[in-house]
Amino acid sequence: MTNYHTSSTHRFSDCSRRPGHNKRKVKVSFVGLMCLVVSFGCCAGAFAGEADRHSISQRSIIPILGTTYNENWDQVGIVAEVELEFVQRTDHDGLQLEFSTKPGRFSSLAQQSVQHALEFVSQAANLNTDSWTVRFTLPYTGVTLYGESLSAMAAMSVVALAKGEIIHADTVMTGTVTPEGSIGTVGGIPLKILAAHEEHFRRVLIPEEPDVADGDWETPFLMHVSPVKSVDVAYLALTDHPLKSQDVPKRFDVTLAH
Repeated sequence: MTNYHTSSTHRFSDCSRRPGHNKRKVKVSFVGLMCLVVSFGCCAGAFAGEADRHSISQRSIIPILGTTYNENWDQVGIVAEVELEFVQRTDHDGLQLEFSTKPGRFSSLAQQSVQHALEFVSQAANLNTDSWTVRFTLPYTGVTLYGESLSAMAAMSVVALAKGEIIHADTVMTGTVTPEGSIGTVGGIPLKILAAHEEHFRRVLIPEEPDVADGDWETPFLMHVSPVKSVDVAYLALTDHPLKSQDVPKRFDVTLAH
């Protein structure tokens, strides 16, 4: 499970939102500290910083499901946002992943899980990543994101941008990606589903293999919860398009930038 951690040792966990959503207010509860309401919109266009005018840059907002603790130290679900920029470069020098350190930060585990998920999903899609630059930003000041459960949603969002396909605005996902292309188990599913329902998502994709610690839970009214086993099934559910693309020579030289 992904956790967010503030500089005052307060933490909260995996959250997100998606390309194409209208403005959404996201409430982030910091333990014993305060409640912060952050609003983000989705914009088209490129971030500054790519020198090559022939490069193609796109950006979006990814919804991430997670958990946090309220002022009573009760664990609750949450939906937060991660900003994504995807650049298709003209060179072929290898995949470059960049995780911004401001306003918020990504832990080493979160970075590694996203890196691995992106490699596994792009391989399954037969996509060549050696001309990609991918930048992630956590838009919450003083917060560090821990954990792995954002990784599947993050990787699917990058691949969707690369393929020019759109993830459904009312659908969100939680889980990891295994080397075999399966969706890996994460915890806190009941709390994440409730948080997604409160933010008006209509469908949540979860790992087919449940976390035994979660116990039994009920699906909220008018919400569709879909257990998914593989990245192929998950991507199809997110976009209505198959994951597999035409064969392209693959190279996975990865540079992590901080």
